[in-house]
Amino acid sequence: MPGFLGTLNDAAKAKVLTVQEFATLAWNALRFIFARPFYGGDVVQQMDAIGVQSLGIVLLTGFFTGMVLALQSSVQLQTFGATPYIGRLITGSMIRELGPVLAGLMVAGRVGSGIAAQIGSMRVTEQIDALNTLGTDPIKKLVTPRVLASLIMLPMLTIISDMVGIFGGNVIATLYVKLPTGFYWRTVWEQIASDGFVFRFIPNDFIQGLVKPFVFGGIISITACYYGLNTTGGTEGVGVSTTRTVVLASILILIVDYFITQLLLAFLSA
Repeated sequence: MPGFLGTLNDAAKAKVLTVQEFATLAWNALRFIFARPFYGGDVVQQMDAIGVQSLGIVLLTGFFTGMVLALQSSVQLQTFGATPYIGRLITGSMIRELGPVLAGLMVAGRVGSGIAAQIGSMRVTEQIDALNTLGTDPIKKLVTPRVLASLIMLPMLTIISDMVGIFGGNVIATLYVKLPTGFYWRTVWEQIASDGFVFRFIPNDFIQGLVKPFVFGGIISITACYYGLNTTGGTEGVGVSTTRTVVLASILILIVDYFITQLLLAFLSA
């Protein structure tokens, strides 16, 4: 029994240490955004890798999600004679939840794995040790540009996903449900305006839809960089770090999404 308790104690300490190292990495990465030197070229390069190169998968995911959502909801709404509300349902679902979460999951799978593999390969080939030898902070050089690029690009990808998803819903609503296009887009605006505005100009739905991807971008980039920097065991370790990054980032996105939703609903309804 004492041996079991000792093993459990060591495992608990290791988990707490992991959380501490993760939080320290996040703090340093965010702190270095405002510290010289500024690696502007690296930030632009990462914005291209994270945002522009992820555009295709986000477009496909958003478009077909909107189409499937319209198709499924039309069957249920038709039972109650409420098919004219299909535009409002799709708009609320895409902007508040599906757009941010699906964009985050797609970027976690594509970009998170790539960041972990890239930094992990640099770790096992001792390139990060070389940066330390040259007096360059690896966190500022490698982590901060990726975190900053993720914070900028993921909200943009989410906006595109929302727009494409609503348009996909319009395609089904027009061709399958036979709703007039003008009526569909009018209900889209009614949904956006129905939940009120902050400062009279910013719809509440937009706040919910853009706060989440901002947080998700930080989760994805910091998780990928953490596992990349802690890669051990050669090429096999790179594969392990990549897998752990995608799994943990996806789980954290779903968990954090709930708590952000709870906080925003309480804040916006106050």
